[in-house]
Formats: sequence, structure tokens, C-alpha cells
Amino acid sequence: MNKGRMEAFSDGVLAIIITIMVLEIKVPHGIDFRDLIPLIPIFLSYILSFIYLGIYWNNHHHMMQTVKKVSGGVLWANLHLLFWLSLVPFVTGWLGENSFAQKPMALYGFILLMAAIAYHILQVQLIKSQGPDSILAKAVGKDLKGKLSPVLYVAGIAFSWISTWISGAIFILVALIWLIPDTRIERIVKDE
Repeated sequence: MNKGRMEAFSDGVLAIIITIMVLEIKVPHGIDFRDLIPLIPIFLSYILSFIYLGIYWNNHHHMMQTVKKVSGGVLWANLHLLFWLSLVPFVTGWLGENSFAQKPMALYGFILLMAAIAYHILQVQLIKSQGPDSILAKAVGKDLKGKLSPVLYVAGIAFSWISTWISGAIFILVALIWLIPDTRIERIVKDE
């Protein structure tokens, strides 16, 4: 199957997810700037989730540049990833509405963990369908970021019961690790 349909579907789903997230930010009834203060936790959780979704969109795009065709396994793995990402608006809203409380923070971390696992499964399925000598297989290599992220998510979930500040810092750290542009795929594509 041609990869274009899967890419277009994924882009559409991610656009809808982001739209749902921003629509969850309710406009205050007052006209003073102090009326915005209760929205600060909601807006901060939105920013973090928007960054995460942007990272997934960017990396998905780069990964799909290396692919010629997709298999049924790839389609299901992609849907699996989109399922977990589609839960981001819910946990973002719950986290923000409750000012980063323990249980919402733990669930937020769990959704991030499951999305990371789903992304890894998609990557494995793509490499399987393209072959061990594929551009993607060469670009991924040892994938230290991919292996470190789930460990940090588990640590963030555990710390949510001790300190939501530390938990939040861990989730921000993972985002920062991935926010730094990953040039592995671009470098390999350029060399091919």
C-alpha cells in the first residue's frame, strides 16, 4: 500500500487532537488579566502536550520519509500510536484542571509511556517491512533516546506520588531531549 494515505490520515488525526486540546481551554468571564490566573496550569499543560504532539508529528514525518510502502502491520501499529496520542487531550485537561495533582500527573505519564511504546512498535514494524538494511534501520541504530524515554517516563510516574514537581521536570526533560532536532534520518537519507 502507498504510504501517502497513512501519512495524510495521521496528519489529520494529530490536527484534530491539537484542535480538541485548544478548545478545552475555556475563556474566562472576566475582563481583567487576573481572571486569566486560574488558567495558568491549564495553559502550561497545553504547552507541554502541544510540544509532545509536535515532536511525534515531526518524528513521524521524518520516519515516513524513509518508507516506500506500508504493510498491514504498519497500519495497525500506526493506529495503535494514534490511539494513545488521542488520549492526550483528556489527560492534558485533567492535569491542568487539577493543578498537576498526583493522580492526573501519574496518568499523564502513563499515556506518554504508552505513546512511546506504540511509537517503538511502529518503528519496529516499519523496519520489519522495509528490511534490516533499510534507511530507517540504519538511521535508528542503537536508538538511545528511544530506550531512555520509557525509563524516564516510568521514573516520572513513580515520582508523581512523591513530588509532582520532580515528575513534571522529568516529563519536560524527555520533551527537551526530543526537541533537540534528531538529524539521524536526514543524514542517512542525504548519504543514500
